[in-house]
Amino acid sequence: MHGGDEVVAAPSRPPEPLDWKFSQVFGERTAGEEVQEVDIISAIEFDKTGDHLATGDRGGRVVLFERTDAKDHGVSRRDLEIMDYPISRHPEFRYKTEFQSHEPEFDYLKSLEIEEKINKIRWCQTANSALFLLSTNDKTIKFWKVQEKKVKKISDMNLDPSKAVGSGSVASSSSSSSPKPCLVNGSSFDGSYNNLSNNFFPPGGLPSLRLPAVVTSQETNLVARCRRVYGHAHDYHINSISNNSDGETFISADDLRINLWNLEISSQSFNIVDVKPADMEDLTEVITSAEFHPTHCNMLAYSSSKGSIRLIDLRQSALCDSHTKLFEEPEAPGSRSFFTEIIASISDVKFSKEGRYILSRDYMTLKLWDINMDSGPVATFQVHEYLRPKLCDLYENDSIFDKFECCLSGDGFRVATGSYSNIFRVFGCAPGSTESTTLEASKNPMRRQVQTPTRPSRPLSSITRVVRRGSDTPGVDANGNAFDFTTKLLHLAWHPTENLIACAAANSLYMYYA
Repeated sequence: MHGGDEVVAAPSRPPEPLDWKFSQVFGERTAGEEVQEVDIISAIEFDKTGDHLATGDRGGRVVLFERTDAKDHGVSRRDLEIMDYPISRHPEFRYKTEFQSHEPEFDYLKSLEIEEKINKIRWCQTANSALFLLSTNDKTIKFWKVQEKKVKKISDMNLDPSKAVGSGSVASSSSSSSPKPCLVNGSSFDGSYNNLSNNFFPPGGLPSLRLPAVVTSQETNLVARCRRVYGHAHDYHINSISNNSDGETFISADDLRINLWNLEISSQSFNIVDVKPADMEDLTEVITSAEFHPTHCNMLAYSSSKGSIRLIDLRQSALCDSHTKLFEEPEAPGSRSFFTEIIASISDVKFSKEGRYILSRDYMTLKLWDINMDSGPVATFQVHEYLRPKLCDLYENDSIFDKFECCLSGDGFRVATGSYSNIFRVFGCAPGSTESTTLEASKNPMRRQVQTPTRPSRPLSSITRVVRRGSDTPGVDANGNAFDFTTKLLHLAWHPTENLIACAAANSLYMYYA
């Protein structure tokens, strides 16, 4: 079985390591500023074109950004060349709009609070310049449409709307039980009516009173509208949603089940994977992440808490109890400890752009898998090996259960993931590459850079597996500072066509380009 029809041709020489630079920051904290829990970013996603970026936070909000560098000039490329204008600019984004996607709820049947935190965001296919996206919290998935609409205004009124505040008193005085003699256009012998006339009508009255009309102006406003709500289908917390390449369906996954939905139908879904045992005492592993293949609409992969990845084919059966392929790394003899299963749990899986490779992130490492070779990963990258002696402390403060995301570059030559102290790692996975860069989510990303010799990587097609180590500095950065386990960079995304990484450090969104 071939997972990808096309494979990106590897360069004859490994590409040079990228020189990363700070690009932008949104929501930067000032020194000593306390971060509100609801403002912490919990999801990041670029759309397929890379022209839009969406973030979700723990307060249930979705914030959209749009790319500006591609349309700032307003002139053609030919004119720019004539003017000798520098065309190659790194991507820049600006705030577009935001909306409240989810609100806190309470499940009265289970006496359970459902928090509004956005777990995942996925972009859908655009239509008629409108943007469509899926967002989910622990229980409910919503389908949103964001588009520009022309503002409607009230016009053709005789009266001055700024003086309409007195309309309440007008109504009360006009409903008086004793009739009062009235003159033309509402004037009266009574003082209150004279006051009304003076406020609302010009001297001499109006020849006719026109009713207000609603007209569409040329002003536009971005409006987000919830088109559908997909609810009541998961007993456990939703950890993943993923769009199908057919543009019509998507999956949602919780700890024990994966459901298949049609975007147009919110009243029902099909359960395609169910790992719940008859007796919950027999439960040994749970689903941690799931994703559709980028080009084959019948294939999807899901990971488990035991460190395995299963590839399933929807054509085999309605309920995919059996997998097509199983990817897992055999446990090294004598290496088992109390923490072995905990740190083996996979927190995120991503397909490469053409679908040939799967990138997975467990607590200690990044692994790259060839879907045509299930004997083991083709490359392993040590993210923070220095934490191994501290696993007991990390277990005590629950940090060992942190779920770090991972991402691949559009050309497939690099991978990235986050770590503690708001740092993230970029590794080269092209044949022969030794690239291993450590960057900090700040305006000076190279502050924590540590140059550490790494073993060269072998070609991805090689059956011999490769282990690449990052910095083995024991718990301190380049400046001798201790790593801070309370600040963690869990969420990041790579632009689909450019070397641009967006990452979240608490409530701040940082962007870096190379």
